[in-house]
Formats: sequence, C-alpha cells, structure tokens
Amino acid sequence: MNAPTELTHVTATAVDGHADDSPRLREIPYNYTSFSDREIVQRLLGQPAWDVLSRLRAERQTGRSARMLYEVLGDIWVVQRNPYLQDDLLDNPKRRAQLIEALHHRLAEVDKRRMPALAGSLAGTAAADASRDQLVGQLLDAARAAVDRFARSFEQVWDLRGRARKVLGKVTAKDNIKFDGLSRVSHVTDATDWRVEYPFVVLTPDTEAEMASLVKGCIELGLTIVPRGGGTGYTGGAVPLTWKSAVINTEKLEAMTEVEHVKLPGIDQPVATVWTEAGVVTQRVADAAERGGFVFAVDPTSAEASCIGGNIAMNAGGKKAVLWGTALDNLASWRMVTPDAQWLEVHRLDHNLGKIHDVTMARFELRYFNAHASGGKVDWTRPTRTEQLEIKGSVFRKEGLGKDVTDKFLAGLPGIQKEGCDGLITSARWVVHRMPAHVRTVCLEFFGNPKD
Repeated sequence: MNAPTELTHVTATAVDGHADDSPRLREIPYNYTSFSDREIVQRLLGQPAWDVLSRLRAERQTGRSARMLYEVLGDIWVVQRNPYLQDDLLDNPKRRAQLIEALHHRLAEVDKRRMPALAGSLAGTAAADASRDQLVGQLLDAARAAVDRFARSFEQVWDLRGRARKVLGKVTAKDNIKFDGLSRVSHVTDATDWRVEYPFVVLTPDTEAEMASLVKGCIELGLTIVPRGGGTGYTGGAVPLTWKSAVINTEKLEAMTEVEHVKLPGIDQPVATVWTEAGVVTQRVADAAERGGFVFAVDPTSAEASCIGGNIAMNAGGKKAVLWGTALDNLASWRMVTPDAQWLEVHRLDHNLGKIHDVTMARFELRYFNAHASGGKVDWTRPTRTEQLEIKGSVFRKEGLGKDVTDKFLAGLPGIQKEGCDGLITSARWVVHRMPAHVRTVCLEFFGNPKD
C-alpha cells in the first residue's frame, strides 16, 4: 500500500535473474540464504558489477583478491539478513566502526594487488593488463560505495527509529511499535516463505480506532505499509519488498458479536449477521454462527489460523462457496482505511443473500469519513461524502468459475480481492445462513496421472 520506493532490486532479479541457465554460484561466505552470488552482487553492487565479475572470473590467478572482495560482500550481506546482528551493531558504535574499518582494509588489500600494465611488457599483454586493471578498479569503486552505504544505513535506521517512536507513539502504545529482531523475523514472509526484505518496524495496534492515524504516521515517515493478519496467504501479499516498510499486524483487533439480526439496506426483514474486527480468526466466526444455529459461508482450509481481514482482501472461499459463494457474496458491509489515511465504509445495497453473480446489478454505497477531524472522534452517522457503485453481477466472475482470481479490480469495488493494495480492512459485517434441512455427501475418487 502506497509504496514510495522503486523496487529495482526485485525487478532486476526477476528480469535478469538466472534465465540464461548460468550456474548459481555460491562463493560469498556467510550466505545462509537462498540467494546466489549473482543475486547478492546485483543487490549490493548492481548488475554492471556482476558483469565485470563474470569477465574477471575466467582470468583469476590465485583468486585471493576475489576471496577478499567476497568476504566484504559476505560481511555486509550477513548483517543485512540478520536483524539480531543489526541491533547489536546499532547498540555498539565502537564494534560497528571496527567492522567498517575491516571492510575498507580488505578493499585496500585488493587495491594493492592490482596489476597495471608494466613498462616493457609486450603490447598485447600490456593492453590486456590495463583493461583488466580498469575492471578491477570499477569493482573496487562499487564495493567502496557499498561499504559507505552500509555504514550510513545504521545512522539512517537509528534516526528513523527515533522519528517513528515520536510520530507513532502519539497514536499507539510504545510496546506496539516493534523494532526487535524477533518481530521483524516473524513478519518477513507469509505462507509463501518468500523472503525479500525485513520490515523496518512491526506495528500491533490495540484498537480499530488507531488504524487511520497509524497509516497517516507511516505515510509521514515515508514507509511502505504492509497489512497482515494471520500470515497464511500463498500469494506474497504480506511480504515486504523494501526495508523502509511497516507491517501493520491486525491480530489484536479481535472484537466480534454473536449472531445479530439487523436491518440491511433494501431488505424488509432483519437478516442474521455477525460483526467482526479484522483480526478475528475465521474459525471463531464459524463457531459463533454455529452457536446461533447458522453457518458462516467463508471456510478456507486455513480457517484455524487465517483472519477476517485477509479473507476479505483475498476474497476467500472454501467448500461452502458452492452454496453461498465467497467472501464477496457474504459481506453486508466492511470498513477500511484508504491509502490516504481516511476512513471508508462500503455497504451492500439490496443484498440478495446469495451469490452476487446471480443478480442483474449489484449496488454498493461508499461512505467516506474524515479520520482526523478536530476532537479525534469520527461521527459514523455523518460521512463527508458518499457515492454509489452499480456493477453488473456478471462481471464479478467468468462464466463457470466460482472465483476469478485474475480480476483484482472487480469494477473498482474497494478492498475485496485487492490483497491490501488499496487499503487496510479493519472490520466487517457478514451474512450467515441456515443449512438446508437435508445434506447429501458425494465422494469422488480420481485415478491416473493428473498430467495425462
């Protein structure tokens, strides 16, 4: 959400990664990650430096200079990929200075071993030596710049942490602003196990009311916002792609009701619903519905761990979707924070209490609220503006599909199936259903190879 950083280190790897079937070399020491030497060099020195290294690899004599250069990169890399080491160096300026000095010393030793063209050498040999020396010089310049950036990064992080405590501490408890290694490590990935960057900070707000101001504070700090619930997604929606990111964990937003019969817009009779905050675990909603004699239709296989906010952001389904559809079909309303830190409520009008693609026209009312009005409290009865969306039911799904994951836009409907990219879900009201009087179970068995 509102990512201000160019993700060149990600796109470069995606475009230029290992598509040419080149070997995944691993000569850089201390590299316990899945990144190859090529990917590390691309991140630390840039793609041109890798091209130079590839040319020089075939001309190695003792390989000592290469090993010293790789040791420098390995030292930088192991710190960048270990928040515990980062915290240790942040807290120990003397130890940090010794590390930076050692890195520069190794590069100086490489510089001493350079072999410029010697007077009296054969013309061809002299030209080759001069060319090689120039390439080594380019590598050293790139490596020195990387060490300087590495050294400056600690001051940058230290200063940004101070600003973050000051800005975000006005909104939430200081214990909810987490820079510690454990919090950052546990929020670096989701069920994909795809690890790109450790987040700068993890935020764990206590209440829904804090959310808009937290988003505003993150924008002020220049942080990319990554919403996260249970972290069970398999699409990488909760994976930080830049170090200047704030993961907002909604798991403490766990207020909910039992089954309530409420009046929904355009429906004459009260409808059975359950209201939940975004951090409520899916199974808890199913249990609440069952206690009231109803069924909650959203039942992904991750129901014991996934959260309601993620169900909405992913438009989750499950086996009951055959009867009542996915999250989209069963939402009466939901509340979210927009990327500009304002409140937005989306209300379904004339709900058909079934699958949304069965209606000719699905109607929604969008109600916007000023999250930062004087006094700090939002009057939920007085939106600053409203608008209505009218969307043909047929556009929500391709014919024959229960869920079309290729259409993230969904005709501009906010929040649903956007994976947190257009806002942060904070709460929702769900329609629950009565099970049919009789249930039949069909067991299907499949034989053969799926590829046949």
